[in-house]
Amino acid sequence: MTYVELSPEDQLRLMYTCCHPALSLEAQVALTLHTLAGLSAAEIARAFLVGEQDMTERLDLARRTAWNAEDVPGHDRTPAVLTVLYLLFNEGYSASRRKLADEAIRLARVIARSDLPEAIGLLALMLLQHSRRDARVSADGDLVTLDAQDRSLWHRENIAEGLRLLDAADKHGRPGPYQVQAAIAACHATARRAEDTDWPRIAGLYGTLMRLTPSPVIELNRAVAIGMADGPAAGLVLVDALADRLDGYHLMHATRADFLRRLGRRTEAAEAYAQALALASTAPERRYLVRRLRETGG
Repeated sequence: MTYVELSPEDQLRLMYTCCHPALSLEAQVALTLHTLAGLSAAEIARAFLVGEQDMTERLDLARRTAWNAEDVPGHDRTPAVLTVLYLLFNEGYSASRRKLADEAIRLARVIARSDLPEAIGLLALMLLQHSRRDARVSADGDLVTLDAQDRSLWHRENIAEGLRLLDAADKHGRPGPYQVQAAIAACHATARRAEDTDWPRIAGLYGTLMRLTPSPVIELNRAVAIGMADGPAAGLVLVDALADRLDGYHLMHATRADFLRRLGRRTEAAEAYAQALALASTAPERRYLVRRLRETGG
């Protein structure tokens, strides 16, 4: 990673430099992840759900544009910087590259000093998610789903700090997407057992998040929450409605497979798990899907 010798302040300054307003938000994020965090085009492409060649071309264009464009005084680049930190954390969180997640949290602490509600909310979200880091993968390197995790392994100091930060952000009275996601993470973090999870509240929060930042992935997460609150049949209806838009997203197929399995439709579940397996990119996810596929007779 190219940024480790810089101070947090210098790292954020470089992020702001890459997040030039002449670029689209997506290009700003991609360029910063590539230039500062050292992520490859393939890693960034996975975060954006696009092809590697497509991302390589976008990075080349963004680099030429940013380096040759003049500054725009007074333009707020903070939203792009927050998005960079969020995706950097997600790359470390989803791929079990803990150093990336740790660095994202360290940088988020710097920008949270600004007292911006969304910056505080983002730090809260990261801490609440990162609290589960030691429970997400077994000693053999296998993925452990949230409902099966040993909650005694969760880092309570991260949860406590995340909850305090979320309360501080909420006092501003202007909840944004990161605050809402932090509130969802808080629902999971404060449930003593998986069966104690307040799924109706989570479904409602995803509804709020959809109004703030509409996307099919958020709709998928809402479908999961509704499937947990109202039963797999209700969730499956919503997932099937998203199938065309998320056909290349392995978690859509995995979610659909899980609902089908819970409904006893084993043959269809096996087909959906096989589709998810063909699209999954990390080894722990692939091993998990292989186990599920075998359980359903695939």
